[in-house]
Amino acid sequence: MMSRVKQGIVAGFIATVAVSILEAVNLLFAKVFDPFPEVVARMFGLGGNLAAGWAIHFVIGSLIMGPLFAVIYARLPTNTPETKGILFAVAAWVAMMLIITMMGDPRTFSGSAGFGTFGWMLITHMIFGGVMGNVFARLLAREKRAAGFIHGAPAH
Repeated sequence: MMSRVKQGIVAGFIATVAVSILEAVNLLFAKVFDPFPEVVARMFGLGGNLAAGWAIHFVIGSLIMGPLFAVIYARLPTNTPETKGILFAVAAWVAMMLIITMMGDPRTFSGSAGFGTFGWMLITHMIFGGVMGNVFARLLAREKRAAGFIHGAPAH
């Protein structure tokens, strides 16, 4: 059986992949908003280094956000796994915005997108949270089913 933290890592990784697909489409085709990996790289003082931004993006989504979500999942005040994930991700977005605006580089959002980038990042965070909540709940359900078969035969 997988621990809650490992389930959070898996859920965070899958959610990061889902959002990364959206970011890749924005980066390669739309070019409407500043790409999140570029914003992350700038937050960490790495200029516009996309490779570093992608790496940090995956580390944060998989190894920080996922396990943290798994630890506080049961205490989140909503009823569905997806809304728990969305609430968690929006809170993370708010924290990130506060860090960027208070302590970050004021040029972080100096690109042509401006305010639209804030909105884009909120939307992608909400998608991240919904996917992470859904995957995490599926992993929990799979574990419960497996535990039922281990501890006794299912009733017919």
